[in-house]
Amino acid sequence: MTEVDFYILDAEAPAERKHFACRLADKAFQQGHNVYIHTGDEASAREMDELLWSFRPQSFLPHSVLGGEHDEHVAIGWQMDPAHHNDVMINLSLSVPEFVGRFRRVTEVVVTTPDIRDPLRKSWKYYQDRGYPLNKHDI
Repeated sequence: MTEVDFYILDAEAPAERKHFACRLADKAFQQGHNVYIHTGDEASAREMDELLWSFRPQSFLPHSVLGGEHDEHVAIGWQMDPAHHNDVMINLSLSVPEFVGRFRRVTEVVVTTPDIRDPLRKSWKYYQDRGYPLNKHDI
């Protein structure tokens, strides 16, 4: 069954979610996992694409936006089936995607701003009501 981790950041800025997601993706990739980063829309996916190239100058995290010409171990997408990805998903959307159950592990990143915190509280309840194992990490 899919295990779900909520990382609760002591930060308000939505950009902190994206930076933390980059660090999580890098760590998972270094541990040999395939990672799918799910965003709410194409603009956010393109923003994550750019951020993954620049978030840490000393690291190299090969990745691609789904639908592009390359299929990397780290992929970014929105509103589409993530093809063969089923290992680790970092969900930056504010809702639970319908394909969540195919992943071994799902990560939700929460910041304190109500526009993000409140929808992700609903996501916690969604997972909890369906019996997903939940872990909460205060960062």
